[in-house]
Parts: sequence; C-alpha cells; structure tokens
Amino acid sequence: MRKLTFLLIAFLTVIFVFLSFSELKSIVETLEQANFWIILLALFVQLAWLHNMGLTFRSLYWLMDLEEDSVHLTKVAAAANFINVVAPSLGVGGMAVFVNDGRERGYSSGKVTAATALFIIFDYAAFLCVLALGIIVLIRRDNLASGEISASAFLLFIFLGLSFLVFLGMHSAKKLGKALAWLTRIVNRLVNPLIHRPYLEEEKAYLFAEEVAEGLASVRHCPKRLIKPLFFALLNKMLLIIVLLLMFTAFKVPFSAGTIIAGFAIGYLFLIVSVTPSGIGVMESVLALALTSLGVIWSQAVIVTLAFRAVTLWFPLGLGALAFRNLQKEKKSTL
Repeated sequence: MRKLTFLLIAFLTVIFVFLSFSELKSIVETLEQANFWIILLALFVQLAWLHNMGLTFRSLYWLMDLEEDSVHLTKVAAAANFINVVAPSLGVGGMAVFVNDGRERGYSSGKVTAATALFIIFDYAAFLCVLALGIIVLIRRDNLASGEISASAFLLFIFLGLSFLVFLGMHSAKKLGKALAWLTRIVNRLVNPLIHRPYLEEEKAYLFAEEVAEGLASVRHCPKRLIKPLFFALLNKMLLIIVLLLMFTAFKVPFSAGTIIAGFAIGYLFLIVSVTPSGIGVMESVLALALTSLGVIWSQAVIVTLAFRAVTLWFPLGLGALAFRNLQKEKKSTL
C-alpha cells in the first residue's frame, strides 16, 4: 500500500511539473538576471521560514501536551506542504501526513488533528494582520478595488467559521459534532447531483468531533499558551515579506515599505482564495498586477513575481518532495 501511495504521489508530481513547465522555464530565465548572493540569502530566509513552520507545530503540539522535536516537525511540515500542492484536497492531504506520522509515533489522532486545525487558524489570523496593513496602504493610495474587498471578506468569513468550530470543540464535543454533521449534509446536497451518492458520512463527523475535542480541551484550561504559536505565525509572514523585499533588491527594482506590504498582502490573499493548488497561475498574475498598480513598472513586477514564486513555491516544493521520501524510508526502517 505504501509503495502504491508513493507511486501515485510521484505520478502526480510529474504531472504537476509538466503542466507548470512554461512557468518553470520563465523562472529559470528570470533568475539568471538576478544578483546571485541576494538570491542565495533569500533561499536561506526561506529555509528559516520552513524551520519556523516546524517551531509553530512544535508549539501547537505543546498545547496538546505532546512532545516532539522541531526538526522532525519541520520535515513533516515540508512533506505536508508538498502533498497539498501536488495532490490538492483543501488541506486534507497535508493533515493526513501529520495524522499518519503521529500515529506512527503513538500520538492521539485527535490531538494531532486539533494541532493542524489550530495551525490553519493561526496562519489566517497572522495574515489578516498583514492584510489589514496592506488595505490601509491601498486606501491611502486610493487604490482599493472591489476584488480585494470581496476576497478579504471571504477570507474573514472562513477564519471566523473555523474559529467558531474550534470554540465549539473546546467546550463541547457534542455541539461540534452537530455542527460538523450539519456541514456534512450541506456538502452532500451540493455534490449529490454530480456523484449521486453521499460524499461524506455523518457518523464519521461525530467521531471526528470527539477526537478533535479531546485535543482542544487542554487549550481551554491554559489560553496563555496560544501566544507562542501566534508569534511564530506572525514571524512566518514576516519572513515571506523579507523574501519579497530581497527579490526587489536582487533585481535593483525601486520600492517602498508600503509597496512591499500591500503587494504581498494582495498576492497572498489570492493565493489563499484561489482554486488552483498553492495559487499556481493566479498569484503570479495578481501579484504582478498589484505591484504595477502600486507604481512598479510592469516588466519589473513580472520579474520580481516570478523570482518570488521560485523561492517561496518551487524551492520548498522540492524540499518537501525529499522530506516526503525520507519519511517513507523511516517508516520502512521501523517495520
């Protein structure tokens, strides 16, 4: 079964790279024009971002009274990111990587699932802080469009919805189960005309709620523990902004703090709400257009965008593939 899973992931990776070949070719041509040392520095910052992901999950595991090494969690986070990109499933694939790893190490599936759910919420919360600054910049420059407002409202709605579900889970597994069962019925009604059968099972929704509530119960008794993962989530976004700044520097493109923050905020916003995996094709267009609207010359905006995506998407994707393969080897060695 593991061999079949690995072959399937490898096949999806080949298809994903093949479909993105034109973008990869453009990125290679773009990077040839950059300052090598600044690009190298950006790669080190991206490595710091990846390790910060591991630190974030370590702090969330600590919330669940689980002890785990940050280096190992960095590896799992990289593998989960890889799976989410090459086999998009609304984050379920990445969550499964953590749950399977936790099961191998004897952890409660409910606690690990709760940790991954909290990671998403903290990630959104941190980005909403950056987005608020970006919107302020756009308002001051009289450059805020309806598209940004709609996408921001949609993201806020998702964040509040997830936060409400976590709140329910912290206080009552029964109420969380009812809420998830209600969502299950809605999803089944939406997809029934297409597949003519229930897509999700209500019984599993209640079972899932009990497992997650088990993990979230510990958070309710010590809310001060939430400060640490929130700090790491904010640092996560700060490191990505630094990478974007370094891309401007590498190609000697003039910039201001407002341009960097607003450009990143709008680009990352559409990465989240995009229907394509990791915003492929969408973020590139939106970020380039956003930078142009903020005063950057179009050709320079495109170059900066492609270089930024090379460092923040393709570089971690390659590391994630290696991490996923390494985790598979570790599982074999323990059998």
